[in-house]
Amino acid sequence: MLERAPLILASSSPRRLALLRQVGVIPDRIATPQVDETPLARELPRAHVLRLAEAKASDVVRRPDAAGAFVLAADTVVACGRRILGKADDEAMAERCLRLLSGRRHRVYTAVAVAAPDGRRAVRVAQTIVRLKRLQERDIASYLASGEWRGKAGGYAIQGRAEAFVLSINGSYSNVVGLPLAGSSTCCRSRWRNDREPELISSVTFGSSRLFTRGCPDDH
Repeated sequence: MLERAPLILASSSPRRLALLRQVGVIPDRIATPQVDETPLARELPRAHVLRLAEAKASDVVRRPDAAGAFVLAADTVVACGRRILGKADDEAMAERCLRLLSGRRHRVYTAVAVAAPDGRRAVRVAQTIVRLKRLQERDIASYLASGEWRGKAGGYAIQGRAEAFVLSINGSYSNVVGLPLAGSSTCCRSRWRNDREPELISSVTFGSSRLFTRGCPDDH
């Protein structure tokens, strides 16, 4: 009988925790990564989330209490062209984001990194294209007053009041919230070589599925 390895969610985001629970995944522990999320000079959005997701996983993996555990980390940004819109930490930034995104399409990238106890890693990037309606001044003022923008990539939360701004979405909805569940479940599944030779690739139970950490392709 296989022993179940613990799962650590390397994120303090309540939205990611809620999404995992939605599909029956209950992390054994929550760890907050200590990583500088400032974009590098000329860094593109996709490269940015990849770097941060891997850095967050690495930060938690190095901790003594992570020994023998699987670690799942993620990072999400909103991109308008090549411009990275990170988490809005004040009202002025949230307003700039809303005005920039008003009436146009933008992309949401989330990178998910999974680290196995034996040192193997898998990373996946999901992309969703979102189109917002042209926002009126009253839309912006009302949304800013709600405070919902606080700590949200791009200054809005699609799972809240801002869903009324969305004209169309192409791709994973959960990716925009903060964790692409379909992509994560692809990376998070165990595989056996064959029935006669049950070589375990990974060993964390993910509800009715398992973590897959050998690697998986990027979304396009």
